[in-house]
Amino acid sequence: MEQIIHPGAIMNSIVFSLIGIVILVVSFYAIEKFTPENLYKEVIDNKNMAVAMVASAFIIAIAIIIGFAIHG
Repeated sequence: MEQIIHPGAIMNSIVFSLIGIVILVVSFYAIEKFTPENLYKEVIDNKNMAVAMVASAFIIAIAIIIGFAIHG
């Protein structure tokens, strides 16, 4: 009888997810360093919605790229 859940596939998913999260955090940190203002301060203290939307769009775009790269 064939197994429905393969332990190797689950382990691969966990490893690739962790790699994707690390890449996402590193890329966001790099963008944070290249921008002239602190994004957190700009969004929280100054209530700048435009910066919040750009940052969220960046995170979504990088997550889509990483997801497609991992998925193949």
